[in-house]
Amino acid sequence: MSEKIYTDYLIIGSGVAGLRAAIELGIKGRVLVVTKDLPTESSTEYAQGGVAVALSDEDEIGIHFEDTIKAGDGLCNEEAVKVLVSEGPERIIELINWGAEFDKEGSKLAFTLEAAHSRKRILHAHGDSTGREIERVLINKVSTLKNVKKASFTMAVDLIVKEGKCIGAFLLKGKEIIKCFAKATILATGGAGQIYSRTTNPKVCTGDGMAMAFRMGAYLKDMEFVQFHPTALYAPGIPAFLLSEAMRGEGARLKNIHGEEFMKNYHPLGELAPRDVVSRSIISEMVKTNATHVYLDMTHLDENFLKNRFPTIYATCLRFNFDITKQPIPVSPAAHFIMGGVETDINGKTNIEGLFAAGEVACTGVHGANRLASNSLLEGLVYGYRAAHGAIEHVEGSQFNNTLFHVSALEPDKQYIAHSEINKMREELRQTMWEKAGVIRCGESLGIARTKITSIYEKVTERFFIDPLAIELKNMTTVGLLITEAALARKNSVGAHYRTDYKEKLPGWEKHLRIRKTETGFEVFQMEER
Repeated sequence: MSEKIYTDYLIIGSGVAGLRAAIELGIKGRVLVVTKDLPTESSTEYAQGGVAVALSDEDEIGIHFEDTIKAGDGLCNEEAVKVLVSEGPERIIELINWGAEFDKEGSKLAFTLEAAHSRKRILHAHGDSTGREIERVLINKVSTLKNVKKASFTMAVDLIVKEGKCIGAFLLKGKEIIKCFAKATILATGGAGQIYSRTTNPKVCTGDGMAMAFRMGAYLKDMEFVQFHPTALYAPGIPAFLLSEAMRGEGARLKNIHGEEFMKNYHPLGELAPRDVVSRSIISEMVKTNATHVYLDMTHLDENFLKNRFPTIYATCLRFNFDITKQPIPVSPAAHFIMGGVETDINGKTNIEGLFAAGEVACTGVHGANRLASNSLLEGLVYGYRAAHGAIEHVEGSQFNNTLFHVSALEPDKQYIAHSEINKMREELRQTMWEKAGVIRCGESLGIARTKITSIYEKVTERFFIDPLAIELKNMTTVGLLITEAALARKNSVGAHYRTDYKEKLPGWEKHLRIRKTETGFEVFQMEER
């Protein structure tokens, strides 16, 4: 018989959005923060470049708004962007008051430039450990709240939805299924980069929140828009370690295997062109030179400056026998961020009563078709805060019928899948997504991806597992298939979605795509509003 636990608020995920939400909720009721690994293991921990915010003397909120809109290539939700850039400064000042130590020049905050920003507005901490510093401060703040409990190494398996209301989730702790009932649930599970064979995301980013929400009837939106970071370390047997956008902001140059600079051949802004342009340019240059990578070269910059500005990157590369101060570093693109996700309003509310989402798992439309560099940490702070207040408003304005909390235990699938078979299917999925639904796509490649992924999807989608690896495979396959279907449905190129068979913005490009589950599978349809 499965254990039952009750809380006022359930937060699934412990990155910046989940932790920021927990801080607001902790003064309103009992909060449980569930994370399938250590609380520190999230994309927040690995965010190097910084956090974008209009706080410098040369910047304005309106300019940050315009840069974000431009990067989103015509598909941003303008209301969501206004919320992001106007509330962002308050959230950052709050962090500073809680002890965040952002880098300074003298007594003033130090700001740097990144691609597609027209002003120096990127705050950073300890050079290139901004995410880790923000996470440190948030975890410390949460630890002071007696109402907030944390459950590590506890995996959310599925949401509990009854009579159209989300009332919690089935959790897996060891081999035990726990029914966790909550008056409001916030998804803060992050992204899905692990569905690609090359990704900067940590191992935990397997699309769990998106897949769980989809299975229970939540709308997913903009799933075709996946951002690929142009510069991830490339070397056989070595993880695709992120080499921050800020390196190019500080003067790094991209060169092909013959040592030739090439970015000006593709875009007038060169290395500071939008991420999708740089990624495609690198792929094109790799094809031209029959190479597996290009080089990121910083050797013309001061050695001490590089060591102090990028200490984590310097140390990590050195561990793999690459010295950024003395040699060009081999790089190629890698999956980095998904602009789409669970559709929400600007208060984190989904179409399922009692279910909220914030951070990368959610889609408010703030990023449009292509995220502006360093807006993601700000999004987590701003929308984690707003989702918490949306959840509070829901709980305080609702009547809860205790009969909702009578839910049958789920019976695990009796047919065991060996880990060797799971790993085989997982790698097939990841390789297929990278090769056929990656940086550059077309109808033919996406059709091949659909066929291959569907064969895996049909083996796992209707089954209930108590094995974390099998659950992750089910979630990854679901998200991979939804990305592929959305990419097939969008017969044009916009933002991070580039199809060689539809290279231009064709009539209808400005419409968003929504995906929802049906009795026979799912459907993709166009939404009129931006």
